Amino acid sequence: MYAEERQRAIAALVGDNGRASVTDLAERFDVTPETVRRDLATLERTGTVRRVHGGAVAAALLTGVEAGVVEREGTNADAKRAIGAAARRFLPVRGGSILFDAGTTTAAAAREVQPGDRLTAITNSLPIATVLAARDGVDLYLVGGRVRGLTHAAVGPSTVAELATFRADVAFVGANGISARHGISTPDSDEASVKRALVRAAQFVVILADASKFGRESLNSFGSLDAIDAIVTDAQPDAELRAALDRYGVDVVVAR
Repeated sequence: MYAEERQRAIAALVGDNGRASVTDLAERFDVTPETVRRDLATLERTGTVRRVHGGAVAAALLTGVEAGVVEREGTNADAKRAIGAAARRFLPVRGGSILFDAGTTTAAAAREVQPGDRLTAITNSLPIATVLAARDGVDLYLVGGRVRGLTHAAVGPSTVAELATFRADVAFVGANGISARHGISTPDSDEASVKRALVRAAQFVVILADASKFGRESLNSFGSLDAIDAIVTDAQPDAELRAALDRYGVDVVVAR
């Protein structure tokens, strides 16, 4: 494989997974760690990745740039489907109520709702509302507000105020970053306000996020780790984050 081909493959891999280590890349492409470091230096100069200790992360993770719904749908799609399926265990019993945050991972969980589940569902997400509106037996509430084109989600003071009137059994909430120091976070302040309201409006809070979010710190924290009851993800967090989650009694479910 030529260097340019390998670099394109590395860029795609980091973009899909959010991060990659030098060791894993060297084994995957059967080259030396020094070769991988040179490749990463080249990709960093083009703005494709950002080098960190031991590897690289996608450039957007450190710049706080938000991807749109279409772009997110194609990122870690298999992991999101697995997380959505694993999240079914946290659906409330028949007749219960659930809040769905906007996002492609929470949308994967919404697609797992079956007609016989008989739930009251509340969401600020247009795509999730479309999914749930087709489920017989789901009593659906769509929370209003200004719709962000990037996320297709209602945000703003009226959205936050309306969410404050609910007290649901469970909330499925997405996050762009999860860290021991900064808690759960997202780049946009309006989205953060809505997520904060969702956390407050639920008796049991489940974060749905793939492992690329671990260790990331987006601009706006919308809760500390002690605000979470469970995380459904696709891989175990590192030792530092896992210790912090254990300290707060957060149940970590790894989708299989």
